Amino acid sequence: MENQIKRGRICEIRKNCLIISFEEREIFAVLKGSFYDAPPAELPIVGDYVSFVPNPNGDSVIQRVMERKTLLSRPDIFRMGQVQYMAANVDYCFIVTSLNEDYSVGRIARYTSIALAGGCVPVAILTKADLCAEVDRYTCGVAAISDKLRVHAVSALSGEGLEALSEYFGEGKTICLMGSSGAGKSTLINALAGEEIMKTAAIRERDDKGRHTTTHRQMIRLDCGAFIIDTPGMREIGVALAEGGVDDAFSDIAELEARCRFSNCRHESEPGCAVKAAVASGELSAERLKLYRELGAEKPNNYAKMKEISKRAKAYKKHKNSDFSDD
Repeated sequence: MENQIKRGRICEIRKNCLIISFEEREIFAVLKGSFYDAPPAELPIVGDYVSFVPNPNGDSVIQRVMERKTLLSRPDIFRMGQVQYMAANVDYCFIVTSLNEDYSVGRIARYTSIALAGGCVPVAILTKADLCAEVDRYTCGVAAISDKLRVHAVSALSGEGLEALSEYFGEGKTICLMGSSGAGKSTLINALAGEEIMKTAAIRERDDKGRHTTTHRQMIRLDCGAFIIDTPGMREIGVALAEGGVDDAFSDIAELEARCRFSNCRHESEPGCAVKAAVASGELSAERLKLYRELGAEKPNNYAKMKEISKRAKAYKKHKNSDFSDD
């Protein structure tokens, strides 16, 4: 049986089976019995590479999940304390947001945190640029979220800005699209693929909100050899389990926090607050600090956060002392 084991990639998960992409074919498969006692984190998800035993007369059998290089997850909003695993082995996370009333810097920041925590490169794709008169203002506002976030304004209908996205579509690269319903994910995929491979739904005129068009995650291979993973629209997304992603997105503020006189400084009325001093000097914008606080309010205060601040503070003091000694 060992000689029969093949390696493929999960491209879709349905209620009663999984679909494996193998040699440009789609193979229906089920899990080996031992998976039913495995924790959720060890179960296959879209984007996973798996080993399986082919069965030409029925469902093939998945033997194990290969080691993941990246993993996108988020808190499950329906089950307190649970994690929802979204996609694996993703290189770029396209955060798709339309330039209409659904635009939200806070939501983009949340997705950025999720991408960074999962080990992916976050790329904000601002769609429907042809319908917006202040594209540059919105682009600059999103770019200010993090120096690790890349930003592109595009129009899938007119083709504006799409050429700039070609750098992400290398052979074997995987892109996960995330964003709210009506953001234009399906339209964007169709434009990039050059054919209508995803269903789309019109924006509701009365409130500028979109209908859900994707109901489950699936991975699509483009002619260029890149893969796209589409996800259902997610209007609410928490960051409680992506604390590392938040700190990565706001690394400048995290560094300032390490310079505060008190390790538990709330950056309000405490003396010796480096964050307040940075706002006063113009080094840090009040809007960026406000966004950081809003995201921080969604994270529970914990020992790990305080330990990280202490670690940064010690590194900063050591650096200062070293500079003083050199003088």
